[in-house]
Amino acid sequence: MGASIVVVEYDPSWVQLFEQLRDFVLPVLSDLEVKIEHVGSTSVPGLAAKPIVDIDVAVSTQGDVHTAIQGLATLGYVHEGDLGATGREAFIPPDGIPWHHLYVCTVENAEYKRHILFRDYLRIHPNDAKMYGDLKMELARRFHNDRVAYSNAKSDFVKEILKQAGWK
Repeated sequence: MGASIVVVEYDPSWVQLFEQLRDFVLPVLSDLEVKIEHVGSTSVPGLAAKPIVDIDVAVSTQGDVHTAIQGLATLGYVHEGDLGATGREAFIPPDGIPWHHLYVCTVENAEYKRHILFRDYLRIHPNDAKMYGDLKMELARRFHNDRVAYSNAKSDFVKEILKQAGWK
């Protein structure tokens, strides 16, 4: 099922890559009230991760989502639709840009709120972040070529962290 799963130790350069990517997209979004957030495991210092930066672009309204889609297209981003996460639009990066995951949604989107809550919890609970990283390393070894099994095997841990963080 797709490429092999690779989880590596935390790399501080992920922060700089996020900043470069944020600065790349910001000019086409500058007319919008926007939050551009580094989310996912690469956004948590010390956390082992698949070396792919995840970015959430959160805007105020659904109309702004459409404006953002149009702006990102001028940079070469290819809109993929919501990929099953209602209200969160996914993009393929332009050629010549490091591979990353970029999503656009409103600030009220549940996936956006979940991403921020999970990230912020792990940032202030390094022991839980370490346990999550160790789990991901083990699962990447066990499910090296099966992304669905890898994701499913992480889900109970993720749900427990979200519960501890106050997710309803």
